[in-house]
Amino acid sequence: MSDYAPLQLHVPEPSARPGQRTDFSYLNLSAAGAMPALPLELPASATYEHAQGLIRVLDDEGNAIGPWAEGIPDEVLLKGMHAMLKTRAYDARLLIAQRQKKTSFYMQCLGEEAIAIGQTLALRDGDMHFPTYRQQGILIAKDVSLVEMMCQVLSNAADPLRGRQLPIMYSYKEHGFFSISGNLTTQYIQAVGWAMASAIKGDTKIAAAWVGDGATAEGDFHAALTFAEVYEAPVILNIVNNQWAISTFQAIAGGEYTSFATRGLGYGIPSVRVDGNDFLAVYAVSRWAAKRARSDLGPTLIEWITYRAGPHSTSDDPSKYRPADDAEHFPLGDPIERLKKHLIKRGLWSETKHEALRTELDAEMANALKEAERHGILGSDNRPGAADMFEDVYKDMPEHLRRQRQQLGV
Repeated sequence: MSDYAPLQLHVPEPSARPGQRTDFSYLNLSAAGAMPALPLELPASATYEHAQGLIRVLDDEGNAIGPWAEGIPDEVLLKGMHAMLKTRAYDARLLIAQRQKKTSFYMQCLGEEAIAIGQTLALRDGDMHFPTYRQQGILIAKDVSLVEMMCQVLSNAADPLRGRQLPIMYSYKEHGFFSISGNLTTQYIQAVGWAMASAIKGDTKIAAAWVGDGATAEGDFHAALTFAEVYEAPVILNIVNNQWAISTFQAIAGGEYTSFATRGLGYGIPSVRVDGNDFLAVYAVSRWAAKRARSDLGPTLIEWITYRAGPHSTSDDPSKYRPADDAEHFPLGDPIERLKKHLIKRGLWSETKHEALRTELDAEMANALKEAERHGILGSDNRPGAADMFEDVYKDMPEHLRRQRQQLGV
């Protein structure tokens, strides 16, 4: 006879499923301006409260409050607004293109635009981003050619990657955008290695690694944190906690009883948790983390709290696993609307300017897609051919591949 009841396995569950109302109290929100500023040089233990709380600048009325609000130039805010609206217009146009069968696949960053764009504007040219497939805002903030990006999504004859990557898996060395890997978390160890190399060379460039909440459960995540801490790599370790992996709630990856930011503390890395839908907070904290890295003070881990407002991809139907109106009730709101309210309140923006820019950007996207389609769409003959798979693999093509190419007649 046992003195104990039968053991039970704990399987985390979200607070609501389709047809219910999500209780977002688990987010543990702090008031705007409540979290104090941090010095550049500090031990990981000094960031414990910041890893459990939430750095916020904008309150519900659009006011910028607290020490993290200081010293943000107006031109950065206006550029951020333009880039966020442009990214959302880009996503909307390519989502339609996928539904029209012009491309096989697409992934939006709907509701997450502030994070990638805010950090990009806080970094310098020459720094290297190691992104996931939801950071297209980095490229748009850098004014990369829309037509070229669209050609990559369409995998057509003008695709700069010649059809070798899935749609939305861009690669731009010249813009500090490392090739996207669909096997998430590989970019974490790659970013740390790149940052270590920068330090070995005595350079001043830093790296930014990107990963979602679900991928923090991968082994590469922990290996990266070990190397980053031990060698004090000049890297920003970003965790975009948008509450859902492909179809599993963030608690499945370990976010039920603690924040993902606290994982960095266990490795001795200063770590903070930030409102990812607050553009001002994103820019301010990214600027601080970048200055730490560039000052040879080592890595910083940042957990961005946001919400994936759309499906995981065009292959996903989120209504099967979460309430359909979740995004409308997310307590941190929409990043574009929040920045708009702040800019209008300060007299830097208006509803008229906002709608005029949206109209202008919609037209720009339509024209860019029309130009990209001239080089081919899904299923057309105007696309990379079989011969392309033999190129750019070896400096000198091996004889066995030369024979295979001849057998194909290409």
